[in-house]
Amino acid sequence: MMKQKPKPLEPLATGQIWQMGDANLHIGLVGKRLVHYKLFKGQTKRAPISLSGIGVVQAYLKQTKAVLIQPRP
Repeated sequence: MMKQKPKPLEPLATGQIWQMGDANLHIGLVGKRLVHYKLFKGQTKRAPISLSGIGVVQAYLKQTKAVLIQPRP
């Protein structure tokens, strides 16, 4: 049997929602090098807006095996 290669993550876009376990990551704005996002864990009503590099966020999503539940509108 041949091993299936993991499907590459979709490029980050404004409005996406990624689910990983009991947490959701909402992408706010995607710039040239940085991403504004909110990370909701459990029943959090508000989450602070965070800012990280695109590569860092993509590596985090890959590490946590995130699933895209809402593509950009």
